[in-house]
Amino acid sequence: MAENIVIENFKEISITKPADIIISQIRELIISKQLKPGDKLPSERQLSEKLNIGRTYVRDAIKKLEFYGILKTNPQSGTYVAGIGLTALEGLITNLLQIEKPDFASLVETRVILEIQSARLAAERRTDANLFDIENSLNNYYKKISNHEAAVDEDMMFHLRIAEASQNRVLKSLMLIIIPDILTSYNKYKVCSDETDLNRYNEHMEVFEQIIAKNADAASEKMRNHLRDILQLGKLIN
Repeated sequence: MAENIVIENFKEISITKPADIIISQIRELIISKQLKPGDKLPSERQLSEKLNIGRTYVRDAIKKLEFYGILKTNPQSGTYVAGIGLTALEGLITNLLQIEKPDFASLVETRVILEIQSARLAAERRTDANLFDIENSLNNYYKKISNHEAAVDEDMMFHLRIAEASQNRVLKSLMLIIIPDILTSYNKYKVCSDETDLNRYNEHMEVFEQIIAKNADAASEKMRNHLRDILQLGKLIN
């Protein structure tokens, strides 16, 4: 009987975010060739007025597209469409919009694979400049959590600095694709707390110490240990 339908038969209602609507519109402009690689986008103010939404939503959309390498912003001249082929751009944006909850576990698994190798290569190849950048990211992270502020961006930057230290540009590019959605979900499901933030900082330090010591095996193992919680999160959410 109809009244006996179980709750599992109902589907979650997905509400499209304003930033994703903007991204979809940019995709349509690319498909129709009204936007081409190298073209300059209107300013945030102009887009906000035209779309009748707050500039924060416009900024979020642009920031996300920058993370994925689809847009590039020059502080002096504005935001431009990346200089890659139209087909590639269309595919990138399509994939970006299709990353949904069921794919979260796969994103987590991929991140762990990349990060463990990133830490290993960083320990083998890091320069003094890399060590300075990693330490700076750690200091920024600590300042935020000491003030009980969210430190998602600082956390992400620590991992990206390690990817840079691997001297592998492709690895870093893959990290740029994956990390933003991983950390957004990590924050969304409220895994972070003051205590876990401090624990995470200590784990960051352990990874960093092994990179300084050029101990590749230990660095990769410390990174594996650091990511154990997010692996568990991926299993729970999926």
